[in-house]
Amino acid sequence: MFTLSELWSGGERQGSYKLLKPWWEVFMDYLLVLMLMVSILAGTLQLSRDGVVCVPVHSSSINYSSPMEPVSDSIFRSTPESPKIPVKGRRTNLDFQQYIYISQVCYHEALPWYSRFLPYVTLLHTLVLLASGCFWFHFPLTSARIEHFLSLLAKCCESPWTTRALSLTAKLDTRFSETEQAVQPKVQVTSSYKTRKSSLDSGTDSPLLAGTDSPVLPVDRELARALFERVRRFRAHCESSDVIYKVYTAQTVFKVLKFILIVSYTTPLLGSISFSHICQPRSYALTGYSIFHCSHSLSSVLRKLMQAYVLLLFLFGLLGIYALSWIFHKSLRQYSFQSLREKGSMLDVPDLHNDLAFLLHMADQYDPLLAQRLSVFLSPVSETRLLEESLERRWGADRLRSMITSDQQGRSLLQLVALPCLPAALFTFSQLEVLKLELIGDAKLTAQISNMTALREMHLYHCTASVEPAALQHLQEHLETLHLTFTQAAEIPVWIYSLRGLQELHLTGRLSNEGGMGRGWVLGSLRQLRHLRVLVLRSMLQKVPGELSELAGSLLKLEIYNEGTRILVLAGLRRLNRLAEVQLQGCQLERLPSALLALTGLRSLDLQHNSLRTLEELLGLQHLRRLSCLRLAHNRVLALPASVGVLRSLELLDLAHNQLQNLPLALFTLHKLRRLLLAGNLLEELPAEIGALKLLSELDLSANRLERLPKELFESCVELRNLNFSNNSLGSLPAGFGGLTQLSRLDLRGNSLEELPVELGCCFGLRGGGLLVENWLLHTLPRQVRDVLQQHRYTDMTEKFETCLYT
Repeated sequence: MFTLSELWSGGERQGSYKLLKPWWEVFMDYLLVLMLMVSILAGTLQLSRDGVVCVPVHSSSINYSSPMEPVSDSIFRSTPESPKIPVKGRRTNLDFQQYIYISQVCYHEALPWYSRFLPYVTLLHTLVLLASGCFWFHFPLTSARIEHFLSLLAKCCESPWTTRALSLTAKLDTRFSETEQAVQPKVQVTSSYKTRKSSLDSGTDSPLLAGTDSPVLPVDRELARALFERVRRFRAHCESSDVIYKVYTAQTVFKVLKFILIVSYTTPLLGSISFSHICQPRSYALTGYSIFHCSHSLSSVLRKLMQAYVLLLFLFGLLGIYALSWIFHKSLRQYSFQSLREKGSMLDVPDLHNDLAFLLHMADQYDPLLAQRLSVFLSPVSETRLLEESLERRWGADRLRSMITSDQQGRSLLQLVALPCLPAALFTFSQLEVLKLELIGDAKLTAQISNMTALREMHLYHCTASVEPAALQHLQEHLETLHLTFTQAAEIPVWIYSLRGLQELHLTGRLSNEGGMGRGWVLGSLRQLRHLRVLVLRSMLQKVPGELSELAGSLLKLEIYNEGTRILVLAGLRRLNRLAEVQLQGCQLERLPSALLALTGLRSLDLQHNSLRTLEELLGLQHLRRLSCLRLAHNRVLALPASVGVLRSLELLDLAHNQLQNLPLALFTLHKLRRLLLAGNLLEELPAEIGALKLLSELDLSANRLERLPKELFESCVELRNLNFSNNSLGSLPAGFGGLTQLSRLDLRGNSLEELPVELGCCFGLRGGGLLVENWLLHTLPRQVRDVLQQHRYTDMTEKFETCLYT
């Protein structure tokens, strides 16, 4: 038994399926109901009243005067004899049981099978046709898609966003047609379509992007956003196959073939249903008759019912043939919204394919407005407008203003992450200087960016950025620094090559073919970047691109971070003769590149994080008379050659984290040297000649093997401000610290010191945490000196003099 809830849910289910039933399917369902009723009525009559009435047929060949008396007279003679009653007709001498027996035997032997079983056969055929009519609604591969489609269609019809979009579209279409008739009554539809299409591409005059007065609640807006995503996923799923189309076609073909089969054998049999039948049962020994004449009482009714059934079946077949012709003569796996485009309401709705197209064709037979409501959630413009409204409410000017911070240079900075598009309130900040956009799906820079007059730097991290012509003109005049992060070079927007006012460009991503391992440069021409001064490339290049020669007249600084990929060709550097700073990190260089010799104006050379083993090529750098900064840290340098002395203009030398065991005396002839960084080497002794570096202000010898320090360092290098001797093996410190009056940082941690010199009290720059030692070692100093070093602020000149005098 079915429960009431099951019956009720089944009714609701069938009610939703009616959206996908065209008019012929509805008529076919009604015909099937009538055919079922006819079959049931005929079958019921046969079960309750069907039978035959048989009477014997006298034959003249039978001789009743023969000595052998008929069996019927000898066996079934009545005793005692009944009173004679006058009768009419021929006497048969059969009793009631014999008539019943003969009737039952003749019903099965003389009556044809179609007179007995045709109603039941038609009932079975009708049930099969009834089941095949809704087979595609219950087939496992199609039922889930159909139910999902119907649920999405219902939500699209109920969504307030649908009503708003369609009403706005109708309003603007009416306004547009009135204006068109008043001003240019003879304008063709094609021109209006092109005009609207161009406005759609620019994104400024689309019906779904204009404002409207009908409000949509925030909850409804979020539901509409979720519905857009569901429709997008369902579309991708349904357009991948056409299983629903195939099942419905097979179902229709089956019904037509079933109709042909039923008509082919039912129609000839209708003429064979007769009232009278001759029966010759093998019951002569029981009745004395061999031939009986039988009449089928329901033959007339059965014939009329079957004629009615065949008539209904014929109508059913005609509808099936029409449905089959509709399927094969119309492209049901393609659905176009051309009618909406001609009206100018939905120009951006894409054409659909396969199962989704077929379902919309079926829904159009019920109500064409259903597809129009679904088109709202297929329109990219509609989704864009919804996202813009959501952003306008969630990311207003007040919220964005609260997110503005300051960078290290004190400039105002705003960072936006993982937004679907840019909020309109962003373009109202005229004082914003740095804008960072990360993972923005549609970072469209409109003409309103001209309001951001202070914008000088922009970061685009995996953003699909597009600009309008007016916005591009503003960026060409004001933007100075651009940071662009991407995966493939094809993601780089072409408009960056036209930023003629750009001074600094940072590109992070694969800039070469074949997944970053090829040698081809895939960027566009950099010729228009006439004012570019700094170019930073973070990629996996195998050569310095020769196309950089287009920037030879302006480029001053080139930085390449190659992520451990070996650069094989550096000849492209020779043409950049105006370079002042070169930084090649992670390039797996084993020797100093000879291409550097052509850069006569080079001031800074950074080759950190490479595989340099020898520096014999330093002698070739003597022509670089302006070279003041040389960074060779994090390499495998075993020895520093004496040729380092030719770098007379050197002010910074960084050889940290190499494998140096000693220092050449020529190093200390670089009298302009101010910063010497030798941390993380294998040095065991510091030569006394270091005292010749009078201008030295920073010395880093941490993580070496030093056991003592030369006193000349403290007597001569009075300009020292930063000393780092941590993680060595120092047992004591020489006298002379009192002369380092400008010393502001001294790191002595990780050594073998037993006490600290009292002269540290004269190094007033170490106050407030400038001295970095173990706590127990700090207590070896007198209390007065210790208190002075631990002070955060020192202003009393008298106390300063007394402390130094005490020391």
